[in-house]
Amino acid sequence: MKYHIISTSKSGGYGAIFTNAKEAKEYQTNHPGSAYQVFDRLPSKILPIGKTHQEKTSKTPKDPSSGITVYTDGSALNNPGPGGWGLIIQLQSGEIDEYSQGYEHTTNNRMEMMAVINALETLKDFKDDIITIHSDSQYTINGITKGWAKGWRKKGWKKGDGKPALNTDLWGIMLDFVELFPKLGFKWVKGHAGNPLNERADELANGAAQGRGDMLADEGYVSH
Repeated sequence: MKYHIISTSKSGGYGAIFTNAKEAKEYQTNHPGSAYQVFDRLPSKILPIGKTHQEKTSKTPKDPSSGITVYTDGSALNNPGPGGWGLIIQLQSGEIDEYSQGYEHTTNNRMEMMAVINALETLKDFKDDIITIHSDSQYTINGITKGWAKGWRKKGWKKGDGKPALNTDLWGIMLDFVELFPKLGFKWVKGHAGNPLNERADELANGAAQGRGDMLADEGYVSH
């Protein structure tokens, strides 16, 4: 099997990993300036990341008024396929913690959502603090900020056109968590645009998706 790797950051962070050359080239076309490489095996540049891996990377004091800063990202190889989420939390002290987890078979959207859910689970003791979650997933951000998920739940998890909503297990968990955080905010960020914490969250998610740590089964995943 060949692995087609598209690197979209100067540090070599992986924007996407494919096993299909056509899909990889289409992705590269949509990301000008990216690098395209083919490997016989998954490269080892991203270190193995296992279950609930946590790493303290730095401690730089920040403005307390800015609260807690969170960056999340999700990845699924070939989507659906092996997936992972990455999470970075910068506390008011400036300390930065990293978390990630891989799954055997899932989707990109589910990994994006799981990253946010795990952030809120990790920060539940800080629920009264100002917390801003940054994500490049419009699906996740809009689902909360535009009230989509709340509307779906009110209608018995049906969308406006009557079709069933997807990922209702995760939306339900996320909505319950969001209600616990009165000062929680969400901010969409453009992916692969040079933001260091966003790029690092992307690397964590892709590294977890490569399966070099413990891989879990996404029990809630349903193929449609």
